[in-house]
Amino acid sequence: MDSHTNYPKHPQTSRPLKWVPTLYFAEALPYMAVMTLSVVMYTTMGLSNTELALYTSWLYLPWVIKPIWSPLIDSIKNERWWILVTQTLIGASLAGVALTLHTALWLKLSLAFFWIMAFASATHDIAADGLYILRLDEREQALYVGWRSTFYRIGSIFCQGGLVVITGMLEGKYGIPLAWSIAMGLLAVIVIFIALWHSHALPHIHKPSPPKLNLIDTFAATLRALLRKPNLAPSLLFMLLFRLPEAQLAKMTAPFLLRTKEQGGLALDTTTVGFAYGTLGVAGLLGGGIIAGWLVSRHGLKRWWWPMVAAISLPDAVYIYLSLVQPDNIMLIDTCVFIEQFGYGFGFTAYMLYLVYFAKGEMSTSVFSLCTALQALGMMLPGMIAGHIADKYGFANFFIWVMLCTLVTFAVSALVKVKDIKQ
Repeated sequence: MDSHTNYPKHPQTSRPLKWVPTLYFAEALPYMAVMTLSVVMYTTMGLSNTELALYTSWLYLPWVIKPIWSPLIDSIKNERWWILVTQTLIGASLAGVALTLHTALWLKLSLAFFWIMAFASATHDIAADGLYILRLDEREQALYVGWRSTFYRIGSIFCQGGLVVITGMLEGKYGIPLAWSIAMGLLAVIVIFIALWHSHALPHIHKPSPPKLNLIDTFAATLRALLRKPNLAPSLLFMLLFRLPEAQLAKMTAPFLLRTKEQGGLALDTTTVGFAYGTLGVAGLLGGGIIAGWLVSRHGLKRWWWPMVAAISLPDAVYIYLSLVQPDNIMLIDTCVFIEQFGYGFGFTAYMLYLVYFAKGEMSTSVFSLCTALQALGMMLPGMIAGHIADKYGFANFFIWVMLCTLVTFAVSALVKVKDIKQ
């Protein structure tokens, strides 16, 4: 059976607006810190492309293996308890990063704290979605889904944009290590304050004691449900390889924008990168996703399948242009970043809708969790080698390689059967 069950709701009104926006704002912060801020920070702190891509790609691992321990959320304590514990652990981990950046072992210690943060964040994702499902009925889930997604995006923009811009402003005054210590410390304070707020605002869940859980049996049952899916091999290849270009590109965009012209980069400062990639880029990503969702709801996924596959692939070519020309025009650079991110937001909708369609049926929640784990694995493994390719062959050749990898995206997209499903 699926991990989340519709237990009787507590009669007291939960006032979802007290906790849904802050819960999903908080969910975005550690994920973006692990996946985005770490890359920018390690670039400015002097790591090579090879090192930062390898180290930060390993941080995907908790999201790859989280289906193994996700049943624990139901069997030990409850979702509210897990949220409060993981938010406290995330805040402590951020503080740990902030306090170690001036030590001789700053790299090893900061990576250790990011590693703890990644596991806490993956666990928080499970618990937050579980609370949302358990505490809200279907009408409320539909009513507040907009608040949920909007505040997650606000959290993303704050991390990728606002916090990076603030760090860039602080770098000139205090130096790079102290600027990042202040930024990570600020983020830690925000997360701890949210945890304190949630200790008051999160609704309590009254549910019967869960049966004793055998994790091996539960995971085996989920795996059997996955293996019974039709057209399994093409679908698994699609999940693993559709994002092959993006998995590599995502690790090298910030380093490319920050590296000097002599290193093949664009020599932008941290503040400019925070605005370009973290603000305009996120706006493009969000706009592309909204438009794609609207088009699919009107015409179905099958009609828009190939335009979406093209949209997530072809705009990557803007980085070939930028790496060859190395322009100084900030507006031109911002426009290229916006185009690539808009295309990614538009095309990624097809990927996620296919995963939802594929997971429907027996043990749908658990199967979908396995699908997202495969998605994370498809991002982790290519990301590990992205820095090595960029260091050995240069950014221009790296981006040409990324465009060649889009042929794989088209190939696996042709293998799967897409029904005319709508949102």
